[in-house]
Amino acid sequence: MGLLSRKASCNSHGQDSSYFLGWQEYDKNPYHEVNNPKGIIQMGLAENQLCFDLFESWLAKNPDAVSLKRDGKSIFRELVLFQDYHGFPAFKKALVDFMSEIRGNKVTFDPNHIVLTAGATSANETLMFCLADEGDAFLLPTPYYPGFDRDLKWRTGVEIVPIHCTSSNGFKITLSAIEEAYQQAQKRNLRIKGILITNPSNPLGTTMARDELDLLIKFIDDKRIHLISDEIYSGTVFKSPSFVSVMEVLNDKNLRQTQVWERVHVVYSLSKDLGLPGFRAGAIYSNDPAVVAAATKMSSFGLVSSQTQYLLSAMLSDKKFTREYVLENHERLRQRQRDLVSGLEKAGISCLDSNAGLFCWVDMRHLLKSDTFEAEMELWKKIVYEVKLNISPGSSCHCVEPGWFRVCFANMSGNTLQLAIQRLESFVSSIAINSRTHEELKSLRRKTRNNWVFRLSFQSFHDREQDDR
Repeated sequence: MGLLSRKASCNSHGQDSSYFLGWQEYDKNPYHEVNNPKGIIQMGLAENQLCFDLFESWLAKNPDAVSLKRDGKSIFRELVLFQDYHGFPAFKKALVDFMSEIRGNKVTFDPNHIVLTAGATSANETLMFCLADEGDAFLLPTPYYPGFDRDLKWRTGVEIVPIHCTSSNGFKITLSAIEEAYQQAQKRNLRIKGILITNPSNPLGTTMARDELDLLIKFIDDKRIHLISDEIYSGTVFKSPSFVSVMEVLNDKNLRQTQVWERVHVVYSLSKDLGLPGFRAGAIYSNDPAVVAAATKMSSFGLVSSQTQYLLSAMLSDKKFTREYVLENHERLRQRQRDLVSGLEKAGISCLDSNAGLFCWVDMRHLLKSDTFEAEMELWKKIVYEVKLNISPGSSCHCVEPGWFRVCFANMSGNTLQLAIQRLESFVSSIAINSRTHEELKSLRRKTRNNWVFRLSFQSFHDREQDDR
């Protein structure tokens, strides 16, 4: 009998994915401008580090929030005592107001329908526990965030069935793709409990069109299943088209007080929009009272600390700050994305046209030796070990087409990004040179072989002439 449980000893965590393996290699040899200039540059981590100076400025002007004071008086004893899992009303109110703000105030959220969680990871897993049993399935459009294989499946036992999307239409969701995935799940005798989407998409960096959301809502209504919309990148949309939340579509369709209204759930966090992943501030929003009640009980296993709630409630309640932050964050993301795209273009590499997120979906299919995932992994290993860049291969995101990679741009300085682009440009140039040299060698071999055949033929003809004489 083993000393550990099957869950503890199983290999279903997903840690062996190339997505996580790239992180491990980076940890062994992390780039540093001074201490390790030849190290691996981390481009596989979707963090937003572009606006830390705005936070630091706000903190300097609001010392009470940092020192746990209210009107100059300490509330330390109040905050360190045990808080129940419902969360601070002030923080929940400030959070839903901020969620509305970054959606252009086209949607309002009720703080009584929100459940606080320790980040979006906890929120997504909690929803799996609420909506599905072990062995049930959720449909996910590909490519999708590699961490979902861990977050949604590992502890819950829920299965993921991919909705295969392709570059032929910019990886948009189609009815035929959804129906094919649904039928595949049925053939496997899986009970489909819902569809989970990320909007804006990770790893594509694109927002979903309204017609895609209309399609999804109609499908879940017809099949009487759930829809989870992970909208943790909703505040990163830096150019048109603008972000459309699934809640906005429900409102526009006058679907309040209907069954489908209660089967749509939103996941949110402050990890991407504000760049605060270490604060572990996430949330579930649902119009189903039963889901809210169950998720609230489960949130005991992943609470947001009282100190964090107090600080963030003060920050998010400062409307002047949030308004200026959102605008400046969009501008910095827009510029940084433009820097990466233009730099890659100079290296002969194109990207999917994107308008959101902290990354680009990069097309390196022309650099593959063959149209296979084995060739993709060979290229990825060269980029990690030789070029010293950690990027995420499309296969880790379950992309059906070899040669796509997710490349992050907001978790480093501008100088580091330029260095990464230079490294990649040099690598692509070396491939072109080697390829040209290879072709020249092949051409030389053909010429040599032809000359040898000609000489051999001429010698044979000469010998026959001599014999005839």
